[in-house]
Amino acid sequence: METISCKVQGMHCTSCALTVSKYLENKGMEAVHVSFATEEVSFNAPKGTNAKDVLEGVAGMGYRVIMPDEQVSEVSFFTTLTFKFLFCAVFTLPLLLHMWVSWHWLHNPWIQLALTIPVYLMGMWHFGRSAVRSLANRMANMDVLITLGATAAFVYSLTGTLQHLGSDYMFYETTAAILTLVFLGNVLEEKSVKQTTTAIAALARLQVTTARLLTVDEQGREHLEEVDNQTLRPGDRVLVNTGDKIPMDGTVYWGSGHANEAMITGESAPVAKGEKDKVIGGTILEDGSIKLFITATGKDTVLSYIIDLVKQAQNEKPPMQRLADRISAIFVPLVLSIALLTFAGWFFIGQVPFATAMMRSVAVLVIACPCAMGLATPAAVMVGLGRAARHGILIKGAHTLEAFRNIRQVVFDKTGTLTTGKLELGQYQYFDMPESTFRSMVYSLEKYSAHPIARSIAATWKSAGEIPLQQVREHKGLGMRAQDKTGNDWQLGSYQMAAQATTDDSHNIYLLKNGQLAGWIDFTDEIRPEATEVITQLKAMGIQPVLLSGDTARKCREFAAKTGIDTVYAEQSPVQKLQQIAALMKIAPTAMVGDGVNDAPALAKASIGISLSDATQVAMQSANVVLLHNSLHTLPMAIGLGKHTYLTIRQNLFWAFIYNIVAIPVAAMGLLNPIVGAGIMGLSDVVLAINSVRLRYKKVV
Repeated sequence: METISCKVQGMHCTSCALTVSKYLENKGMEAVHVSFATEEVSFNAPKGTNAKDVLEGVAGMGYRVIMPDEQVSEVSFFTTLTFKFLFCAVFTLPLLLHMWVSWHWLHNPWIQLALTIPVYLMGMWHFGRSAVRSLANRMANMDVLITLGATAAFVYSLTGTLQHLGSDYMFYETTAAILTLVFLGNVLEEKSVKQTTTAIAALARLQVTTARLLTVDEQGREHLEEVDNQTLRPGDRVLVNTGDKIPMDGTVYWGSGHANEAMITGESAPVAKGEKDKVIGGTILEDGSIKLFITATGKDTVLSYIIDLVKQAQNEKPPMQRLADRISAIFVPLVLSIALLTFAGWFFIGQVPFATAMMRSVAVLVIACPCAMGLATPAAVMVGLGRAARHGILIKGAHTLEAFRNIRQVVFDKTGTLTTGKLELGQYQYFDMPESTFRSMVYSLEKYSAHPIARSIAATWKSAGEIPLQQVREHKGLGMRAQDKTGNDWQLGSYQMAAQATTDDSHNIYLLKNGQLAGWIDFTDEIRPEATEVITQLKAMGIQPVLLSGDTARKCREFAAKTGIDTVYAEQSPVQKLQQIAALMKIAPTAMVGDGVNDAPALAKASIGISLSDATQVAMQSANVVLLHNSLHTLPMAIGLGKHTYLTIRQNLFWAFIYNIVAIPVAAMGLLNPIVGAGIMGLSDVVLAINSVRLRYKKVV
């Protein structure tokens, strides 16, 4: 199965996006995602399908397909919605003027016809073609309603003019006003929706910059060449000076400075960078000068990973949006039926003149707005995800945003999550062996583990040297086990592994030789400075914090007392953690925050798995949310943002539904002028977009 991603230009509303989506699904494409706001389309083409033919079909519907490797050309102003609106407004304003002034020439039907024709032709070129395409695709969109309403008024007026039937047949201003006001609504909607994607656009702009490439000639002299950062490859060396944008992800091998990583991590304070430190492409070196090896380019960079995940999350439809889409699919046929019944009811039963009955049915056509239902969720989701990305919160999937609203418990791992994970070696004791052998054996075992404690030990005692080991195995949640070349069995791990050899459970790490205690090690691990404050905030939000750790019960109770956590589950293996999460989820929806390999199963099992950016790769991949600053201080915002995004979606859907439920009957009862109806319809989407943009600024915690 081939995955196709491209941009599709020319979609001017969510109905267009639904039309493209329906076309692709009818062609047998799977996992179809179409975003009106970002103009991005992705789908899976089954084996044996000619994806090129499918994309040509999309282009044949009047849209422009741009593949990732194609250069996006500048859009001509004369093809934009703004130009179309201004063009129509020039001719529409005189037509509307005749309603308030008594200039005789403005009441001449032939002059009104001459003013209306340019507007009508522009409208049919834009809305009419879209309507025909949607009908051909068996997915009638909003443009069908606009086209029918404007055409009905135009044909009726033209008939009256040609047959000299008088002023009762003069509805040219209705035709022009409907089209012009809908164009205005689309322009406002386009500008409003663009506001919802500013965070992602800002991230994308960070990817484009120049780089100072360092090369060495045959004489060993270093040369500097300014190149496009897109031409860099892993292994290249670049120079970055004060004020420069770091071109790609890399590792510093010379110099020092401070990098502003606010756009990526949400941390406003510059981060110190020195030799062996990693730097992120797109961030800015605020002071200093560094040379770095490029480690990742293109799609492999942190920035690209963030952008791709956010885009994928934007494309995903949460359950509430699927309901709106199902209603939108039958909405246009339903409105057409109501408009027909409105005309028949007033003309045949109400005995009103033909023109009056027609105008009331036209009002029904132009007041209806299926776009509002299609825009309700995407607009809110894009703003929510954008704000999250701006504050260093990476949310994988719109369903995660919706799931946040139900979270009642947050489970924390201890080491590396509520603590800094930067363990410092404390006291240690060894028995029946030299200190050098003790340290070498501990290093040789721990170098194979990804646990934060193991990483700290391996880094601290690397100089002790390595002892060759055989059959090295890691028992998740317990520790390491191996044999040396003489056949001795060595174990290194928690008290649970050493319980048969000692009753003293006060130490962090125990070393066993052939089942006998051979030594122990203590570490000091500081509580994260923000941990206590975050726990307090969660409690204030009505969320119960829970400590779930593999550490001893005594240490966990002491730790919980310091941080304000009331519920503690200690001495838990990865399997037990998984079982405990399952049990907690039966009580209430539960989020899990962890960072190690042993946390990955629990992160995947929880309602929402949350990982820190310094976590192991498997933990980050298992999580639904990654806190990019490697700090807990954004956790309450992530939860609050999820809840408020869901609230915004509900508000948008309420407005979309209530607008149509109230407006259509009002129009059918003859209480609404079609011109006023077109104006209100054009503004309905803008109200949703503005309500969504509010999410960028409102307090969520």
